[in-house]
Order: sequence, then structure tokens, then C-alpha cells
Amino acid sequence: MMEGSLSKWTNVMKGWQYRWFVLDENAGLLSYYTSKEKMTRGVRRGCVRLRAAVIGIDDEDDSTFTITVDHKTFHFQARDGSERERWVRALEDTIARHGRRERWSRCVPAPTHRHGDLERRISEADAYLQIMIELVNKMGTRVTELADPLAKNKGQVILDHSNAMLDNIKHSIVLLQIAKNTVNPVNGVYQGPTSLSQTHIKEGAELSPRVELGAECRELSSPSPLTPLTPLEHIDAPRAMSLLVPDTSYSSSEGEDDFYDADDEPADVEPGPSASRTCPAEGAPEPDPAPPAAVDLPRTRDGEIDYDALYEDESDSDLGSMENHGSVITHLLSQVKIGMDLTKVVLPTFILERRSLLEMYADSFAYPDQFVKIVDQPSPRERMVQVVRWYLSSYHAGRKSQVAKKPYNPILGEIFRCYWELDGAEQHNATAEKQEVGDGPVPWCSPDQLSFVAEQVSHHPPISAFYAEHVNKRIQFEAWVWTKSKFLGLSIGVHNIGRGVVTLLELGEQYTLTFPNGYGRSILTVPWIELGGSVSIECQQTGHKANIEFLTKPFYGGKKHRVTCEVFGAGDKKPYYTASGEWNSRMDGRWTESGRTEVVFEVSSMKSRRKRVASVSRQAAHESRRVWRHVTAALRAADTDAATAAKRTLEQAQRDAAKRRLDTADKWITQLFSPKGEEGWEYNEPLSKRMEAKTQNKSTDSPEGAR
Repeated sequence: MMEGSLSKWTNVMKGWQYRWFVLDENAGLLSYYTSKEKMTRGVRRGCVRLRAAVIGIDDEDDSTFTITVDHKTFHFQARDGSERERWVRALEDTIARHGRRERWSRCVPAPTHRHGDLERRISEADAYLQIMIELVNKMGTRVTELADPLAKNKGQVILDHSNAMLDNIKHSIVLLQIAKNTVNPVNGVYQGPTSLSQTHIKEGAELSPRVELGAECRELSSPSPLTPLTPLEHIDAPRAMSLLVPDTSYSSSEGEDDFYDADDEPADVEPGPSASRTCPAEGAPEPDPAPPAAVDLPRTRDGEIDYDALYEDESDSDLGSMENHGSVITHLLSQVKIGMDLTKVVLPTFILERRSLLEMYADSFAYPDQFVKIVDQPSPRERMVQVVRWYLSSYHAGRKSQVAKKPYNPILGEIFRCYWELDGAEQHNATAEKQEVGDGPVPWCSPDQLSFVAEQVSHHPPISAFYAEHVNKRIQFEAWVWTKSKFLGLSIGVHNIGRGVVTLLELGEQYTLTFPNGYGRSILTVPWIELGGSVSIECQQTGHKANIEFLTKPFYGGKKHRVTCEVFGAGDKKPYYTASGEWNSRMDGRWTESGRTEVVFEVSSMKSRRKRVASVSRQAAHESRRVWRHVTAALRAADTDAATAAKRTLEQAQRDAAKRRLDTADKWITQLFSPKGEEGWEYNEPLSKRMEAKTQNKSTDSPEGAR
């Protein structure tokens, strides 16, 4: 048993309310009361049944946690992070214990409960109890009649021991009755002694005041008046009450817990059991439901799968599989703990998005005009605001849909290349003879196109490095980032660790930026993505700085995807520009000095540019779309078995290659990026370096340089 005070969110009062909680680990029940005094009287306000429950925490708040079960989400608040940790660990252990019991109950045939035999045994115990009561009463009479003080004292000692034994027997018989009704409950509630042979317990013994039943317990029972449980003096009333496990979690206040995390709606699909449907000895979960009929894949004229068309297909035909595989998700989550790093946890293929993480980073430049416009701004203030405009709009461009699915984890050495046309450049390149850059990320693109390259430079930790440039505009961007996933119960938190730098070569300005954290919410039903945390953009040369807050949705109201931004000049304490809105729809800005307002961006009116990628047939073996083509085709065909097999083949090849390097003491050598400092990475041939080399060559080739 564990007990203590917590605050609980109630929709009746629209706020946090003090409650006293009792966790019964054996019964798998978290009961709560309006006060500790009510707990001692047994007036239970409500309870949360922990079998198949899911605990959730929020990285943005170290004191709150949730329990989701029976289509309800209960919200709790501890005094601090350490107290939350204590409750979360105890609740997780209880859920795990009852999950193991459930697994065994599916494997081992349940013993036949002989209700009549148990009833007969309890009646026999009652009969012996009646005999003992009579004998103890006679002994008491005999002791009072003794005249010799020494004999009377010895007799009193025997009488005291007899009364103590009698109390223990009375206690045991009541607990036996509770156990009988737990096995065969009447509407889940113990109704008190039912046989006439038990009435002497109440008549022949001193009884404590009867335990008062809360209204919520009476609502669960039959309409007829109840005979309330009358425990003996030494029975722990809250413990006895907690043994009465109801069929579902409930609260005595109508609508008190009608709050749901996802879209303020209850789950449409009941989550599967929190554990595997096989014996613990077998270890493997029940096979996935049969995949839907194979989807026709695009084909070339030769009848081969058209992988290029597959990657350009952005339909979400496979999203429904999340709901169909609820039991697999809950089986997976039953094996992890709150706060656990998910780096080494293998996720099922049906939650994968049909592209590599490297390609998702490239989609941040799907509005390339917003990026290159930074150079065209006439003042440091306007350039900083344009950097903010491009940065904030890039997150929507990087998301394919509102449903959160996980891109492929890039394999070590994987590379992705692409480029984009800008406004007006596409028509110009179509009419004029294309001039190729000849070097850089994409040598075959023109100086008027924005090019991009990314490489997976490390596997532990999983670091991705990427670089983009526009030659004619003299602008470049290089960044490195690695993700650390964390299990939060109902959510998965992804911490983005890294840094990016926008460089304006002609102006000599560099804008250093960081990245927000990501959260996959409502992972038991239809997950959705959320961004959270503080990021900054700073130009050391001009002293301008932008502070950006990605606000996670509070469970008690508020909007999703909110962002606020303040931009400061060098040494200023007040911002000269502010912006607010949603990163996936619209943001509005305001110049504080003039009061002029403007639309920072509006997604509905912005046209994203399709990235241009070399055909899969022309790509090298380590390029993203070629590496993952078989997994992508299987996912598009809704064939989870084939997708899993293809993914395992890639993963095994990675493990084999790592083992060979370990055996031969070879060190992995990156192709396009090199380490910079203690933790950073830089592109080997950035535009700045190539321009400098060309300048030096011209200087050397000139007559002055020759002299």
C-alpha cells in the first residue's frame, strides 16, 4: 500500500483539487478521497483501475502526470519532480505486475472455483467461531468468580490471549467473505454477510462504527438497499475497500474526468492489452493482423516498380494501420519505462513514414524563395526578421501530414541530394542552355537553383549533417543534429541536439540557430506531432537576436502549435519586432516602434516547391531513396511483413559492417562532412571555401599575381 496527497484536475471545478490517494498494488487500484479523514471512513470519491493502464508525463512540466485507461485520461499533479517520480514508478510497477498476471492467466488454465465449497467452509468456520465465543464467555465468567488473586491473574492472562485469538478469527472470516465476493462479486461490490449463520458476528462482538460507502460505490451496485460492510475493530477500512475492484475506473462527479488528450475526443478504438497474448516463456507477441489487400504499385513500361513515382506519391493510404495494430503498440509500450531512451527500441514498420530522416531535413527548404530572400533585405533588422520568417515556415514544410509517423533512421554513410527551382528561375532554365555548377552538393544543378546534401555521419549517437547553398545569391546553410528519443507514456519526446548556421557571404553575416524538441502525442490511437521548447537565432556580427518559444498544448485548454517570437537589437531590452501564431498555419508580426503589422507567413497562400532528385536507377548504392526502395514499396503496398523483412536486412547489414570494422580496427570515414570542434560538423567544400579558392586562383593567374 502507498498513500499520499496529490492534486487532481476536475472539469467540474475547472481546476486542480486536493485529493488523498491510496495505491493498492495487490488489487491494482488507485483510490482517491476528498481528504485523509474521508479515507479512514472509507468514503471513496473515485478510483482508477490500473490493469492495462498507461502512464504519461510531459517533458515541459516536471510535476504532472496522467493515467489513461477505460477510455478516460485522469490528470494528476505532484508537489515536485521527485514526488512525481515516486508515484510514477510505483504505478508502473503495479501495472507491470498485473500485466504479468494477465499473461499467465492466458497461458495457464484457471482453477475451477468451487463457490459452494468455499461457502460451506466459511459456514463451518462460523460454527467453530460460535463455539469459541461461547467458551470464551464461560471462561470470562469463571475468571470473575475466582477469589484467589494469583489464580485470577493467571486466568486473566489466558482470557486475554483467548480474546486476541477470537478477534483474529473474526478478522479472518470477514476477509474470507471479501475474498469470496472478489472471486464472485455482486456488481463488483461486497454486500456484507449473506448467510444467517454469520449474523452472530455482529451480535456477539464489539464492532467499530460501520464504514460509510460513497455515492459512487452505491451507483455501481444493484438498485436494492445495501447492507454496508461492517468490519471489525482491527480491520483496515481503506484496505478492505480497495480490494473491491470495480469493472471500470470512475469518479463520483458526473463529467469530472471527461477530458481527452488527442483532439478533446475519446478514443474511437479500444487499445489492446498492455502485454503480449502469449505465454511469457514464448516471448513473442501475437502475429500482426493480416495486412490489407496489396495496393497496385506504379510500374515502368518494362513492368518494373517505378520507385521514383513511389517517392513522389505523398498519399497516406497506410495510416489506418495504426489503429489496426493497437495491440502491437501496447505490447511495445509495455516493455519500456517512463523516461527511457528509445534509441535502441525497434519500432514496428507500420508506423514508419515512407522517406528517410535525411530527406525530411531537406523538406525544410520546400519554400526556397523564403530562404534566398534573406540576402535581398536592405537592413540588419529586416534580414533577421526574414531569417525568422524562413525558419518558422520550414517546420510546416517538413511535415507531410498532421499524423505523426517516423521517418527511416538513416544508415551510417547514407547520403541524400536534391535541389529546387526558384520563382522565375524555372522558366529561365527551360529556355536557356543550362549552366551547371560543376561542384558543391549537386554538381549538375545551375547557379540559380538551391541545392542540398545530407549525410549520416555517425550511428552512435545518430548524427545527421546537412548543407544547402545558392551560388548566385551567395548564401549557404550548414547544420548538424542528432535526436534522442524519450518515452513519456502517452507521448514520445524527441530532443533535437545540434546547431545550424546561415551565412551571407557578401555581407559577412552569420546567423546561428538551434532546434525545438518534437513530441508524438496520443501514440495509442492516431498520433500527432507537436513542437516544444525554446530556441534562439543570433547574429554575432550585428548583435541581433531572436528568442522563439514553441508552446506545447496544455491539457486544460489552449491551442495547439502555438509559437511566440521576440527580436532584439544589439543591447536592446525591448524587442523591435514580435510575432505569434501557429507554425503550421499562420503567424502575424508587428514592428513595435511603428506599430505596423504584417503576416509573417500563411501556409494556405504559400506554394511549396517540389524537390528535384536524381532517378533511383541513377543513384549510388548509399543514396537514400535507393537504400530504402524496398521498404518504401512494401509500405506503399500495405505489406508489413515485406517491409519488416526489408528493414531487417538493412539493419543486419549495418551490424555486420560494424563488426567487420571492429575486427579489423578500421575507423569509419565520412564522405562529405568532417568533425568541427568537440561536437560539431562542417561540409568539406562549402560555397565560401570554393569562392575563396577561385579568388586565390585568379590572383595567382593575373600578371600581378605572377610577379
